[in-house]
Formats: sequence, structure tokens, C-alpha cells
Amino acid sequence: MFIVEDKGSAIALMCAALLFLGTWPALLTLLERRGRLPQHTYLDYSITNLLAAVLIALTLGQLGETKQDMPNFFTQLSQDNWPSVLFAMAGGLVLSIGNLSTQYAWAYVGLSVTEVICASMVVVIGTTLNYFLDNRINRADILFTGVACFLVAVILGTAVHASNAADNEEKLSESKNGYNLGTNGGMEPSKQGIHDALEVDIENGACAEEVTRAEAGTAEYLIELEGRRSVKVFGSSTLKGLGLVFFAGVCLSLFSPALNLATNDQWHTLKGGVPHLVVYTAFFYFSMSCFVIGVGLNILFLYRPMAGVPKSSFKAYLSDWEGRQWALLAGLLCGFGNGFQFMGGQAAGYAAADAVEALPLVSTFWGIVLFGEYRKSSKKTYTLLVLMLLMFVAAVATLMASAGRRATK
Repeated sequence: MFIVEDKGSAIALMCAALLFLGTWPALLTLLERRGRLPQHTYLDYSITNLLAAVLIALTLGQLGETKQDMPNFFTQLSQDNWPSVLFAMAGGLVLSIGNLSTQYAWAYVGLSVTEVICASMVVVIGTTLNYFLDNRINRADILFTGVACFLVAVILGTAVHASNAADNEEKLSESKNGYNLGTNGGMEPSKQGIHDALEVDIENGACAEEVTRAEAGTAEYLIELEGRRSVKVFGSSTLKGLGLVFFAGVCLSLFSPALNLATNDQWHTLKGGVPHLVVYTAFFYFSMSCFVIGVGLNILFLYRPMAGVPKSSFKAYLSDWEGRQWALLAGLLCGFGNGFQFMGGQAAGYAAADAVEALPLVSTFWGIVLFGEYRKSSKKTYTLLVLMLLMFVAAVATLMASAGRRATK
């Protein structure tokens, strides 16, 4: 099988994982903003996410001859390694629930801030756990300097969201067209309220095509976006969105330590003579669990939706081809991104591999380019945003610099 042995290759894998894991959330956010139901999107995503794990296992996991201490993928499937398998599946469970929570949090809080807070929590909690599980193979002084940068980023990310939310409220209150959002004392707005707001523009001489091309960052753009997206957010509580983000962060912080335990058996749960799970086999079981939980929950949400999303059906899902290619691509990017992260972690330490949690650098880029996040915001919001991103630059550099080399004996 393919084994990563040098630090340079491990860092290259982590950089690829950083790009992939920072891009797939943007694709799912794009579909939600175009009105595709999140249940439909997540079902598509789950299929190709599992496909990526299967492809990695059948290729990289099967390269070369099997060894007693490092059997290939097919050999391990028949071995008595269920304690490690259960750790891997537990990791898939918390990742699936965490990713599902972030899918709704992106709508309430925004792509950039959601990724910042979740990724920072993963590092603060998960990296600390991985450092001790990895028998401290990473340089503690460098590693925990990076963890501190992520902790500061959590605080800055929360401040960015609060500042940007205040900016949006000010834009809407000062709109020259005097939009009536129909919030009714903080409740979610009615569709009629948004429709009436758009009609105001048309009555004032703007054609329908111009209404749908509002400049990003304006009140008109915010109302147009609310009208077409699948998760309605106007009038919702800030705490509701942040609550989803922090719940997702706790879940996501546990999946990497679970994979660490599955591949290295630090708690000595395997019987004597049974080899540890290789990273490819662990990732396969991890992804199988992620697939089952994700598909099961989203089929349930088709009929009992969350966050005010309309009901759907499995038949409606099968016939919904609008944007399906982007959801399928997102699943592949996430699957290969996670696989590369675990391969790099097995070689250089899972704590150092958590450097890929600087993925908000990539997500923020896509958020600004694709969705116009922070356009026409206040100087305070821009200042906080820049400081937040600087913390991530420092964090990714220090975590990668802390990489060690795992003993193979």
C-alpha cells in the first residue's frame, strides 16, 4: 500500500486537503442560496463522499504486497479488529452530524464565520486531544502557539458575525425604498413581505431583470437573496445561528481523535497479534458510518424538515437535477480532502494535520468572490475580518511547523 514516510509529502497532502476542504462548503452554500433544498443537496453529497473513500481504499490501500504489521485493505476486512472499527465509525458519526449542522449554520451565520468558529474549535479541542494521543510527537511550544492563534480566531470570528449582522440591519433600516420585511417583531418574514419589497422596485421603474441583479452588499441584494434561498434567515435570532455553529464545532472536534484511536490503538483495545487498522481501512469504515447517518437523517428531514425548510419526498429528490453536479462534486472534494488529511496525520501526527482546519482561508475567499460577503460593510467589520484571517495564516504556519514523524516500530 501507499505509505507517506517523509515530512514534505505529508505537508503536500495537508495543503491539498486544505484546498479541497475549504472549497466544498462553498458549493453547498451556493446551492442553498439558489433555492435547492439542503436535504436534496446533502443526499447527493453523501453518495460521492463515500465513493471517494472507496476509491482511495481500492487504489492506495491495495498498492504493493501485504505485510503482517501493515496488511492491505482487503486483508484487513476479515481481521478481528472491531474495537478499532468502532472508533472509526464513531468518528464518521460525529463528522456527519457536524457537517449537517454546518449546512444550516452557513445560512444563518454566513460561510466565512461558520467555518472560522468551527475550525477553531476543532483545533482547540481536537488538536489538544491528538497531541496527547500521538505521544507528544509534535513540538509542544510551536503546536500550542498555533492553537492559541485559533482560539483568538474564535473570538474574532464571533465579533465579525456580530458586526456584519449590525451592518446588515442598518442597510435594511436605511433602505431608500423603505422595505417592509414582514418580520412581525422578530419572527421570520413572510414570503409576501419579500415579494412586496421587490414589487416596490418594479413600481419605481426598475424592470424585473434589474431587480434580480442587485449589487452585492446592498439592502436590495439582501432581500433578493432572502427571496430565493431555501433557508429563510431574516428575523432569526443571532443566538440560534451561533448555537448551531458551536454545536457543530464540538462534533467536528471529535472526529480526528477518533480516527487517531482507530489507526494507532493507543488504548490497547485490540487483541494481541492483531495489526492496527491502516489509515485506508479506517477511512473506509469512517466514511461508511458518515454515509449511513447522513442519508438516514436527510431522508427523515425530507418529510420532517428543519429550520422552516419546505417538506419534500424521496421521489422529488430523485427528480431534482438542478445543481446536482455541484453537490456531487462537493462530496468528492470533501472525501478526498478528509482522506488526504488522515494520510498526512498518520505520517506527521494528527495534531499537525489539523493545520487543514485553516480551511476558512479558502472558504472566506469563495465567500467574498461568489457570495459578496462583507461587501459594503463597515470599517469595523473589515478590520475584524483582516485580523481574523491573519490569525489563521499564523495558525496554519505554526501547526505545520510542529509536524513530527511517527515511529513505525
